Amino acid sequence: MAWIVCDNRVLATVEVATSWHQRAVGLLGRKEFDKALLLRPAFWVHTLGMRFAIDVVYLDRNMVVLKTKTMARHRVGMPVWRARAVLEAEAGSLAHWGLMPTDRLEIRQTALEVRE
Repeated sequence: MAWIVCDNRVLATVEVATSWHQRAVGLLGRKEFDKALLLRPAFWVHTLGMRFAIDVVYLDRNMVVLKTKTMARHRVGMPVWRARAVLEAEAGSLAHWGLMPTDRLEIRQTALEVRE
């Protein structure tokens, strides 16, 4: 299991989609999603065919937050050209996490790396 972390705060468990197929499918077909999904590489997303709204975090190559956005279902997002990865989660996650542009995220793979 992997976690997405900001300033040693665990935000959520995370799935990482690195293959073309994993990124293309993304959250399609899921009724809910209690984790986060990291699409890498990616610089834009859509919610066409999705069953729920999502929060989107655009990240640069150093995993620094460039932009955050909540997207309703059946929308096409605008590309964020400097983005190299996109983090998706159910709508409402951003408010809970309190992420802002310039925050730096990390993916940690083991419980030993996660500090409270």
